[in-house]
Amino acid sequence: MIHPEQEPRIALKEWAVAVKALAEGKQILVLRKGGIAEETRDFQLMTRSFFLLPAYEHQKPELLKEAYRSGVGETLAHWRPEAETISINAFAEAVDDIEIRDQQTLDRIREFHIWTDAFAEERLKWKKTKPLHLLLLRVSVLEQPVEIPMHEAYSGCKSWVTLEDGIAAADAKPVLTDEQFNEQVSEIRTALTL
Repeated sequence: MIHPEQEPRIALKEWAVAVKALAEGKQILVLRKGGIAEETRDFQLMTRSFFLLPAYEHQKPELLKEAYRSGVGETLAHWRPEAETISINAFAEAVDDIEIRDQQTLDRIREFHIWTDAFAEERLKWKKTKPLHLLLLRVSVLEQPVEIPMHEAYSGCKSWVTLEDGIAAADAKPVLTDEQFNEQVSEIRTALTL
């Protein structure tokens, strides 16, 4: 068991379907370029440990590989745009932040994520002068999901939010064993160096 601490109270916003895939051990990475409303105008790893805040607004089934498209409907089943609370069920530790600057490198990791090749390429090409960040995440699931108030500050196209109400220390269990996680990290790093 790990115990995510209350401080820092930082969460990475990511599509709910991607948070679901991370929490189920179907992938260990996210691809980030920075949100439209990003203060720094590009993505920066603010902290190595953070909660995963599911975002629902921009996820579309056609941007996901066929096997993951139904996950959008599953995540939307219990979400309402006017909801006053949002549920957080996962915590992550970034073990690496790898910059991707070209299509050839991006193509090498296509089997390790849920997005279509076209959407991954679109993320790479957006803000062309900035690299695409591949974060390798060690994800743990909270024993009990935490409902927090949904503040206006959490809305918008941004990567990081400060959880205004914080989350008390919580027990969490890693999604993958150390062996499983290290094997996937090794496979991704090997693919990147081919």
